[in-house]
Amino acid sequence: MSDAVNHPKHYTSHPSGIECIDVVEHFGFNLGNVIKYLWRAEEKGAPIEDLRKAAWYLNREIEKRGKA
Repeated sequence: MSDAVNHPKHYTSHPSGIECIDVVEHFGFNLGNVIKYLWRAEEKGAPIEDLRKAAWYLNREIEKRGKA
């Protein structure tokens, strides 16, 4: 059953049966968002937008680590 707040369809429709949050909570914020946007890229009807968002967070993480 889909629940737009607690279990959105695009978070629970992965063929593995695993919910996205169960994976991404083991990563930092930026990398977790990269995974989240890749995970759902095909589920919301705007895959290019979600791929661009994933790239944005990945670039942010690269810049952050480059400063360390």
